[in-house]
Amino acid sequence: MVRDRLLDSAETVLGEHGTQGLTLAAVAEHAGVSKGGLLYHYASKDALITAMIERLIAGFDELIAGYRQERPGWYTRAYIEATFSVLAGEDPDLARRRWAALSAASTDPALREPLAAAQRRWMTEGLDEEPDPDLAQLARLAADGVWEAAELDETLLGPERLSALRQRLLALVS
Repeated sequence: MVRDRLLDSAETVLGEHGTQGLTLAAVAEHAGVSKGGLLYHYASKDALITAMIERLIAGFDELIAGYRQERPGWYTRAYIEATFSVLAGEDPDLARRRWAALSAASTDPALREPLAAAQRRWMTEGLDEEPDPDLAQLARLAADGVWEAAELDETLLGPERLSALRQRLLALVS
């Protein structure tokens, strides 16, 4: 699908050239389409970034849903499982998409708003079903902190340490 190829190319351009290098021309060239072809699908750079963010949010929501359980407090456990599955390399596309979306949106508060709205939802979803809502929210925030730390320094946490942290967070909310 051309739209996905364009989004993949935008993520690659960001990874190789940073936010300054994210131009419509660079994305079009990397995707092997004309700039007009890119503009047919995404009318502006902001529209391209918005689509990147929407794809990230949908992908993470889908990953969380895959861990759904029919018992109280399932959402927090699913959130932790989804986060750590990305960190374990089970979904490298989602890891790249998160970094790219955050980077691309970093310069414009309006572009960050969909991510902020998703974060608010992820941090509050199902809290009324949790035995300890504060602990559940704290565990979700901790999982995010682990993701951030691992993303900034890949050498900080190895597979064994990530597994131990995952198990500890899950034990806290079980």
